[in-house]
Amino acid sequence: MIGEHIAIVGGGLLGAAIAYGAIRSGLEVTLFDEHDTAHRASRGNFGLAWIQGKGLNKPEYVNWTKNGLRLWPELQEELLQITGIDVALQQPGGFWLGFSDREVLERETKLKQINAQGVHVPYTIMDRSDLLQYLPELGPSVVGGSFCSLDGQANPLLLLKALHSALKIKGANIINGVRIERVTYDKNTRRFLCFNSAGDHWESDRLVLAAGLGNAKLAADVDIYAPIRPKRGQILITEKLKPFLNYPTNKCRQTNEGSIQIGSTSDDVGLDDSTKTDQIELLARRAVKTFPLLSDARLVRAWGALRPLTPDGYPIYQESVKYPGAFVVTSHSGVTLAAAHCYTVAPWISGLTQTPLEFIAFRGDRFIQRPKE
Repeated sequence: MIGEHIAIVGGGLLGAAIAYGAIRSGLEVTLFDEHDTAHRASRGNFGLAWIQGKGLNKPEYVNWTKNGLRLWPELQEELLQITGIDVALQQPGGFWLGFSDREVLERETKLKQINAQGVHVPYTIMDRSDLLQYLPELGPSVVGGSFCSLDGQANPLLLLKALHSALKIKGANIINGVRIERVTYDKNTRRFLCFNSAGDHWESDRLVLAAGLGNAKLAADVDIYAPIRPKRGQILITEKLKPFLNYPTNKCRQTNEGSIQIGSTSDDVGLDDSTKTDQIELLARRAVKTFPLLSDARLVRAWGALRPLTPDGYPIYQESVKYPGAFVVTSHSGVTLAAAHCYTVAPWISGLTQTPLEFIAFRGDRFIQRPKE
């Protein structure tokens, strides 16, 4: 409720967007942002605001993502007005590109299956000649693809900076360099307590666990099941180039600064976020195959980051039944869903709105195997 204090554990794109939405809803906010050596998914984000191909067997996620993309321009403008930071949102549509007729056919089949679930995501299947009208630098290996008018991109680092800047301007208490090790609920004071390893603690009326991989452990403290596992993604970035790519693609995109971001891999390697030369080579070869002019571009950086994923890849949005006022929120789509987390999730966790209907499908207990009757 307005005037209450809320603690949010996790200062990445997810936690920061919820924190900003909470403070603009009238709550007092404390945001715990871990030290720089933490496994931060936000710094490994590819920067797509993307829907096509998402939501197979989960129509609720399609509708949830469409809503987030619809809200994005409002968040872009609001952050620009408050902070002066342009997060470089562009929503011209986006392309998925295939190297064989079989890949393109499989893509079309998947998109049809998604829309057959009773949702509607606009898409167009294109052959090579169609694609060249929009992407004239395409290499001869690209035979076709799909286009969705809802897709776009943003600068994830500028988005994170803008959210933190807006929080400071609005008076949030951002505590940096603190790792919350456990949380408890005090029945006498009816408040939540967040503890670090040294035993220091902070109190709040409400609590949001948005700690990425840390939620796997912390969620149990509020009696929510959150089986989150890490998946490493590697990304490359080139020197700044003359603009040639006006649309984001699933294989690479040109940032607002001119560099080409190339991604990404998906590896089950535990908590290893290092880069591997074979994966760097794979990404580089695929990028040059897609756009041959990149063969002359210099790579300036490569990095790996760990994405927090549930077993089915979809998010968890859940309030604790045992400890009302405590929430677990986890999602690997920090850019795509940033506006939804700010304008929809935040009022919900603030006690101002009812639980969105889609969230029934996003409870963590969907992963609990129950005995057959």
